[in-house]
Formats: sequence, C-alpha cells, structure tokens
Amino acid sequence: MSTFKAPKGTYDLLPPDSAKFLAVREAIAAPLRNSGYGYIETPGFENVELFARGVGESTDIVTKEMYVFETKGGDRLALRPETTAPVLRAVLEANLHKAGNLPVKVWYSGSQYRYERPQKGRYRHFSQVGAEAIGAEDPALDAELIILADQSYRALGLRNFRILLNSLGDQECRPVYRTALQDFLRGLDLDEETLRRAEINPLRVLDDKRPEVQKQLTGAPLLRDYLCDACKAYHEEVRDLITAAGVVFEDDAKLVRGLDYYTRTTFEFVHDGLGSQSAVGGGGRYDGLSEMIGGPSLPSVGWALGVDRTVLALEAEGIELDIPSATSVFAVPLGEEARRILFAKVTELRKNGVAADFSYGGKGLKAAMKAANRSGARYALVLGERDLADGVVQLKDMESGEQTAIGVNEIVAELESRLG
Repeated sequence: MSTFKAPKGTYDLLPPDSAKFLAVREAIAAPLRNSGYGYIETPGFENVELFARGVGESTDIVTKEMYVFETKGGDRLALRPETTAPVLRAVLEANLHKAGNLPVKVWYSGSQYRYERPQKGRYRHFSQVGAEAIGAEDPALDAELIILADQSYRALGLRNFRILLNSLGDQECRPVYRTALQDFLRGLDLDEETLRRAEINPLRVLDDKRPEVQKQLTGAPLLRDYLCDACKAYHEEVRDLITAAGVVFEDDAKLVRGLDYYTRTTFEFVHDGLGSQSAVGGGGRYDGLSEMIGGPSLPSVGWALGVDRTVLALEAEGIELDIPSATSVFAVPLGEEARRILFAKVTELRKNGVAADFSYGGKGLKAAMKAANRSGARYALVLGERDLADGVVQLKDMESGEQTAIGVNEIVAELESRLG
C-alpha cells in the first residue's frame, strides 16, 4: 500500500464506479450536442482577478474557498472554483463573439476546486458539466437551457428533482431592491461579518444557510415585488416557454444562488433525497459579467450540473444505469502458439470496432475464465493445443454457456455477425 493518500476532501474515481460517472456526463452532454452547443475546455487555473471580479469579492467562494497560489514568475493564480468566468474569458480572448454568429453556444466538462468543509455531497474537488449561451438577450435561450437540463435528468431516469425559478432583476430595478433590503438587514441582530457582507452585496445574506440568520429573514422584502416592467415581462416569457414544453417548476422568491454575476433568470435543480446538500445544479442569466471582466456588453445565460451530486441522486432513487460492458470478447490462450494467434485476432477485432480484451500473464484456464467473467464479456475465445491441431477456436457464449468450435480464420466475421 502507498504511503500517500488522496488529499482531504477529494476522491479517486475508479472502475467500475467510474462508468456511472461517465454515463452521467454523457447523458447531460447529449442534448447539448444536439442543440448547437460546441465543446470548450479551459485551463484548471486562472488569474485570481478573473474570479474576484466575476464571481464577486464578497462571496464565500472568493473570500474563503479558492485555492490561491503564486507562481515562480510572481503571477497570482487560482484553481478554478467555477467555469463560467473562464469560459467567457476564453470566448472574449478568441474573439468568438465577433464572428457574427451570436449567441456563442458552448458546453464543458471538468473539475472545480473549493476549500470547503468536506461532507457527503460536498467535496473540495468535484466534477461538473456546464453549458453557456453567450451574446444574446432572449428568454428562449433561458428556457432552452432549463429544458435541456430537465431532459438530461429525465433521460437518466431521475424523477424526484425539483426546479426552483426566480428573477433577480437588472441594473434598473435591482438597486432599488438592494436599498430596501439593506435597510431591513440593518435592523437585524447580525454578526459583524454578515453586516459587512450586507453592505457589499445584501443578496448574499439571503443565501446564508445558518438557521440563526434565516430565522431573522422572515418578512424580508422580496425582489419580485421590485421588478421593473421589462424584467417582469422577460420572466413571464421564460415561465410560459418552459411550461409549454411540459417542464414543471416552482417559483422561489428567495432564490439568489451563490455568485454575484447573476441577473434576471436564476434557477436551481434540487433533489430532496440528498439531505442538506440538496442542490444538484443550477444557473441563470449573467448579462453584466463580460463587462465586469473587461469585455463588451454580452448578455449571456448558462448552468452547471454536478456529476457527483447527480450520481448521489440516482443512488437515492435506487436507479441502476444500463451501462454496456466495456468488453464484448475476452480471449483465453493456452500455450505460446495460441497466445500469438489470439493476440493477433484480438488486435484485428479492435480494428473492426469490437471491444476485446486478452488474458495476460499466462493464466491457466480456470483463472482466465474468472477474468473473462469479471470483464463482463459476452463471448470468450478459448484456444488450446488440441484446437490448434484442428484449426479451430472454442467460442463460448458467457450467458448461455453454449460453446461452439469455429475456424480460426472465421473468428472476426463470426463475432461481428453475432454482435451486430
């Protein structure tokens, strides 16, 4: 056993469990690829200022949770705690927004890093699949992304999740609400740090999970009562579009999410089978983020869904994904000549798109067949000395146990026919 262990709050993804995570990523990505979203990948670390400006200096992510380090060249970098700001940075840097085909629609898959108190469903290293539609202010885009996320979860078989929806207003109406909320918060018995946060961004206080804070927030002014006519109309169109698509949601007037860049539409996917860590994903519109990080005005919307949390949600509902075996054929050679012949056939099968594996290490028949069973293979190829003399190989159906002798030169054609 190694003297080293995975860092606290992280995990290793190992087979066979890793197949479940890959299946979840694929289920989330599939409807995105079918809807005009192209894949994007950004570095695992970025300039600290990108997150300070974009995510918000008053957020817990920036003040408490970022992994920050200084390079040998003196640059201050941070492991990415989220990917929306890096994606927007990449789009601006590559001038994709100037190609004349807005919105720029992209999706990503990767790890995020936050220094949090480790607990089930909340890790310091976690995986997300996300989507961003950059450069257009259109309620149909907000609705599209909510519908696609809903499709992803339903394709996985999930049923016990809820979609919470709210509007955070815009630069016209939110300042009025901000003032009213600050006046309310100043009259509460809050600690010094929370009062400081209320002065910087009072909406952050609404997102405080501590019971002693939430208890005092009863009667706090609601943003929906301060929305301007334009924001009300925008939000109603989003609601109408997702309703027409058959997507069920709940209006949540206190939903604010944990990042400063959100405007107008904001939403969250929650699963009640996960306890206190019920959020499995979420997102919203972030019309001002581009300008926050030095770019032009680019109204945008996006979401990120947690792969780890989604796997926990599947387990909470007792859903077993139908994951095809990674191996269709397992070759068992008995002797050196058989080893040479079967290895060549396995290589040929792989070239023809058949998933095939091989019994390595000179195992005997019993041990090799155990390995074939563990691999989940549909068929086993067994070649011994007597078979060699007859020019045949034994093809065993691992489900029925039926065994058939076929010519060595017929292996590839026979298996392609059986496997379709």
